[in-house]
Amino acid sequence: MTMKDMLRSYVLENYLFTDDPSALADADSFLDKGIIDSTGIMEIIAFLEVEFGIVVEDREMVPENLDSIASLVAFVERKRAAAES
Repeated sequence: MTMKDMLRSYVLENYLFTDDPSALADADSFLDKGIIDSTGIMEIIAFLEVEFGIVVEDREMVPENLDSIASLVAFVERKRAAAES
């Protein structure tokens, strides 16, 4: 399973209560569409830290990093690349 698939599955199961991948597009804003609230964002951060072995700093807790499947994937990839260098 790819990172994107893992993230999509987590959001679908925990916030949309479905396993239908068409229920969530990569660019759908979690906040704008009312999918996830601020507490849910904290849960996603915990998921990212456990599943992908990254640490999300306070300054990184912004919508640009955490507000869609696409932004989550890009954020985790940046964090992993930075850790490797």
